[in-house]
Amino acid sequence: MNIEELVPEAGKVDEAGLRAVPADELVRYLLGRKRPWWRRKPCALALRDRVPEKYVGVLLDRIRDVTDETELRMALLEVLPRPELLPWLQAQGPEQRYGLYEAILKARAALGDLTAVPALSTLANTPWQRQAAIGEAGLDLLVSRFGAIDAYLDDARPEDRAYKIRRGANPLAAFADPDVGVAFLAAEHASALDDELLVDHVVTGPTMEARLWAMYALHKRGRDVRELWNALERPRVEVPGLPEHIRLAILGEYELQARTDPRWRIERACTDPPSRLDEALLVANAVGALESAGLAPEPAVPIGIVNQQGGGTYYECKLRDGGMIMISNLGPFVSGYEYPPTAREALERAGYEWIGEVGDIVVTGMCVYYFGKREPLDVRTLLFYWQD
Repeated sequence: MNIEELVPEAGKVDEAGLRAVPADELVRYLLGRKRPWWRRKPCALALRDRVPEKYVGVLLDRIRDVTDETELRMALLEVLPRPELLPWLQAQGPEQRYGLYEAILKARAALGDLTAVPALSTLANTPWQRQAAIGEAGLDLLVSRFGAIDAYLDDARPEDRAYKIRRGANPLAAFADPDVGVAFLAAEHASALDDELLVDHVVTGPTMEARLWAMYALHKRGRDVRELWNALERPRVEVPGLPEHIRLAILGEYELQARTDPRWRIERACTDPPSRLDEALLVANAVGALESAGLAPEPAVPIGIVNQQGGGTYYECKLRDGGMIMISNLGPFVSGYEYPPTAREALERAGYEWIGEVGDIVVTGMCVYYFGKREPLDVRTLLFYWQD
């Protein structure tokens, strides 16, 4: 079989078949720039442990060639981490095309380059799982080769402190770490600490945050921590102007990201969520109120269907004479744009709350994923949320 038959389409590869193709033929094929990258890349990977020495120089040139396909360059880096490439690798920064910098760092680790430790540690601490796994794998390569890499870590850097926790350092002291991400990681790695020690830390921890992280570690084990929270006088993040019922509607909805203030995590653990209203009824009643006002609404559509991907927490309802009404499924909350005044009036008469200026309030300390970012969002975004 020829290479086109072994890789008939993108993502469909006969790996065993490619391994049986002579190495010289694979090299000649992948050097052809006009051939699709999704065929050239598996040819490169099929060269693992059998790159003909006569082609090493030209393949290293391809790795350095910024005009060639990034996917091919990454594959060649994986199969050809040669010492003569190291000076070039060390000179490359994170401005590379997507994925290439991570591959460069991994290649540096494969070559035993201890100067890559800081960059690998930073990569391992990223919230993006694929990149973090590459960083961890690179650090593991260096540890397996040299035994210890602590001399290349700097406790002034949060990512280096986080790495030590992931490698088994006692997490208790890190509950008071000034970086909330490090403290969160410590609480997530507290399985070796017994309950009595954690309860004691809730009382004696050096900071309120440290006490709350100990409480969070107990909560993660399934322990009811409400009494402990009450004993600390129920600390929470105060958000000026945020109504309590909206706070509660938002509190239990989202996966809290690593840099979330521990007060939010404990408040959620210790607060009974409000009863969710029947979503279909919530939407139907809003549409009915608009119909009764003579606004001829179209059927309300979930925002994921509107955008043909993803999902969220609201429906969109178009009005005959223009305008759009948004109906949250977190409670009787509505908003809109280019709407007639009668729409708001009708919905408020029906018991819905119009989200106006309160929507601009940022829920500080609560980090939620939103289009690649993990930061606090405003009330409007949280009540009317969409993510692809």
